[in-house]
Amino acid sequence: MFDEGLTEPVRACPRPGGTLRMVRTSDFDSLDPGNTYYAFSWNFLRLLGRTLVTFRPAPGALGAQLVPDLARTLGVPSDGGKTWTYTLRRGVRYQDGCPVVAADVRNAIARSNFRPHERSGGPMYFRDLLGGIEAVQTPDDVTVVFRLREPFAGMDLLATLPSTTPVPPDRDDAPPACGPYRVHRYRPGDRLELVRNPYWARATDPIRPALPDRIVADLGLDPQEVDDRLLDGRADIDLAGVGVQAATLDRIMSEPGLRARADNPLNGFTWMFAMSRRVPPFDDVHCRRAVQYATDKVAMQAAYGGPLGGDIAGTILPPTIDGHEDFDLYPARSGRPDLAAARAELLAAGRPAGFRTRIAARLDRRKEFEAARALSESLAEVGIAAEVVGFQSGDYFAKYAGVPQYLQRHGIGIVMFGWGADFPDGYGFLHQIVHGRAIKAVGNHNFGELDLPEVNSILDAAACLPAAADRRRAWARVDRLVMQDASIVPYLHAKSLLFRGPAATNVYVSGGYGMYDYAALGVDP
Repeated sequence: MFDEGLTEPVRACPRPGGTLRMVRTSDFDSLDPGNTYYAFSWNFLRLLGRTLVTFRPAPGALGAQLVPDLARTLGVPSDGGKTWTYTLRRGVRYQDGCPVVAADVRNAIARSNFRPHERSGGPMYFRDLLGGIEAVQTPDDVTVVFRLREPFAGMDLLATLPSTTPVPPDRDDAPPACGPYRVHRYRPGDRLELVRNPYWARATDPIRPALPDRIVADLGLDPQEVDDRLLDGRADIDLAGVGVQAATLDRIMSEPGLRARADNPLNGFTWMFAMSRRVPPFDDVHCRRAVQYATDKVAMQAAYGGPLGGDIAGTILPPTIDGHEDFDLYPARSGRPDLAAARAELLAAGRPAGFRTRIAARLDRRKEFEAARALSESLAEVGIAAEVVGFQSGDYFAKYAGVPQYLQRHGIGIVMFGWGADFPDGYGFLHQIVHGRAIKAVGNHNFGELDLPEVNSILDAAACLPAAADRRRAWARVDRLVMQDASIVPYLHAKSLLFRGPAATNVYVSGGYGMYDYAALGVDP
């Protein structure tokens, strides 16, 4: 039935076997656990690797609870929260039969956080919190000790990141699988095939049922082709996890048989765009505010299928994240632009006739691209000529939108993106997109290049607070300060119309990922 996967597994079935067929419009950003930042990639990579901690394999809010994975227990804090110790499970092996040891976790942290010239596509929280890789100690083969520069209450949340997936030092270029599957064949942009890892043992892994014998992901498909394959049963799951196209949504909701195979969760993402303060004229706050007022959020919502695609947003933090407060500094409740206010801001900027800029959007994310076109049309109403420039999502952050110098050279002042928490609290949602230390030369996600001292200070201080209520107040304060700066325009708190193929089994929406739990899925053998 409709929304069944929000509260319980749909077609719960422990029977192993068969081939799970996944589809995607583009490629993975990376299959390297130390070089990835797409949420669907993090979800999928749990089939290949294991992190120290993960999310409970359960639907809804239970699925946001933390449970040990590669570690035997959650982290053990000491020294007032500055030292955290994890003890690994014994008997975990890579696809070649070699045992997983603590030094491999240390190497994984080193390669992802302290060798950025080699890998720069993932978050680097450990670099900030540890200072140097010498702060990760491995006194024996099963013990990993993190000695932080300052107390950090959310260490177990950090331990869910793909960068804690172990990598042996001699396999830096091709990390081997230690999860239930290994890569059999990969043609980038075309197809990925997984088969069982013969050295994975269910006795060492209480999280993954590993139901399919084989998993195939067809990549680089047209968005409508993705939907068509799901509709007619040639595919089981859309790997992107952001829902069907607007036209398909209408059909699904109008046909009871199809509607019964759909789920519409508020998925923890916010669809938004950022204005780079390094690309004129967005170094002027009045120009940024003019865009805030001129944005037609209802028109952008229509690109996602209307209210089923998300709720009009006035805040960066979505309602699913602790610290969300319902405030509105700009006319977000109606979602319609305030053209008079926009023109007043342009006048204050000394640009009453408007200005020219460019908008970066992912061409293969059709809903995002259409939202960018709607934005361009609404800005034109006040004389802001904004050209939409399309890129493929596989290279979007690594080569284009995530490279500040590229944006500056090409006059791209606006970057379209969606954001979900790296881990489900306010720090995990906000740090990488608003903290000054998160700005990177490549793989950057602080697209506005914000480096606001008060924001940085609050984020750093709140991360050490032991009381959850104090942390929530801090995240709300950061949200308000960033909205006052006007560099980021949230337009939707995202909902996805997820659609299950008729052969998919054990399907539910994970509270940790806001999409189907890929490690739990099965298929009719």
